Amino acid sequence: MALDEALLESVSRIGSPVLRFYGWTQPAATFGYFQHFAEIESTTPLRPLIRRPTGGGLVPHDADWTYSLAFPAGHEWHSLRAEESYRRIHEWIHRAFKHLGVQTELASCCKKTAPGQCFVGYEKSDLLWHGKKVAGAAQRRNKLGLLIQGSVQPPPLSLQRSAWEDAMRRAAPADAAVNWSELTVAGELLALADGLVKEKYSQTLHNQKR
Repeated sequence: MALDEALLESVSRIGSPVLRFYGWTQPAATFGYFQHFAEIESTTPLRPLIRRPTGGGLVPHDADWTYSLAFPAGHEWHSLRAEESYRRIHEWIHRAFKHLGVQTELASCCKKTAPGQCFVGYEKSDLLWHGKKVAGAAQRRNKLGLLIQGSVQPPPLSLQRSAWEDAMRRAAPADAAVNWSELTVAGELLALADGLVKEKYSQTLHNQKR
């Protein structure tokens, strides 16, 4: 969470969008910036519980594939309405799964069964596989840029995470003229992320602030 926020703060200086893939060393759960900790605590047995810098609902991280996208201010995606950028990221993931021979679809409407829980039911433009939500995301826009944090709960098929990550790179929007390069997390970016870990994301006061 700290590195994602650091990317949002630094992406304009970096000068181009950043796609980050990451995993979890232990089961955990993240929850939206505006959610109430007491409600989340009683909803899931997963620990630790970490407040995200983005909105959205409770997301379990015990077998999922997580990613983030950061766009600098002035980029086309930064100027999109939240509904449009939400649709676009799931169209991207839909194309990636298609590369892997997996058919998914974007939800045309909603099925709410447990408000506040990201993967119980689905919202418009969530990604579905056989009617079940397999990808959701949360966003944060400010004057620095746009941060999208997403989770993919992979279908129960013989899929390798590395193959999906490669498919995501190949499935980038055709009009984006993407030329992938590796971003080294060091220097200012690393120092900023480390500071956010110490001052915010490892602090009970932050995670339980509401």
